[in-house]
Amino acid sequence: MRVFVVSGSARNFDVDLVTNMHRLRRRVFKDRLDWEVSVAGDLEIDTYDALGPTYLIGVTDKNVVAGCARLLPTLGPNMLANTFPALLGDHRPPRSSRIFESSRFCVDTERASEVSANGLRDATFSMLAAVLEWGLAEDQEAVVTVTDVRFERILQRAGWPLERFAPPMRIGATLALAGRLQIRSSALDDVRRIGGLIAPVLVPVQRQDMVA
Repeated sequence: MRVFVVSGSARNFDVDLVTNMHRLRRRVFKDRLDWEVSVAGDLEIDTYDALGPTYLIGVTDKNVVAGCARLLPTLGPNMLANTFPALLGDHRPPRSSRIFESSRFCVDTERASEVSANGLRDATFSMLAAVLEWGLAEDQEAVVTVTDVRFERILQRAGWPLERFAPPMRIGATLALAGRLQIRSSALDDVRRIGGLIAPVLVPVQRQDMVA
């Protein structure tokens, strides 16, 4: 899997890539997980997408979007601080130029079906490695996220354990929690080793990169 970094002006010429990412988010978060998310037609899109986030978009060898993550700085509005502060417990919302938030992380398990030796999808390892590669390149020290206990277990198995802010809380049908992940080269090494990755996964967006 190749993982493209899409930010700033890149969104202006890679409309297909970003649109297919929003379609993937609709299929995963609304259709499969039945989360209470904002949808418009076959797209899942919310107010945080209007804040100029950086997207990591995973594309398979068949040129199909099959993974994504949305990255936002914690110095501005973000899901943890502004939508789910209850998941912080007694902690204050992180605010730092070296801490970012990852949200809408997902993998299309039907379109990226290859499984690693430990039972997780190869695409999951690629997307986790992409977050770490981006964070290291941007001199970040940590990433915070709102997730659920299912994905917390996936992170543990992938070699990148989550540090909880507080115990899980039921939100709708989801047992949700928030936590912090350290951005370290050793964490990237662990994810690559466990996932069998032998090379970096991030690639720059080029105008000729088109996806189905």
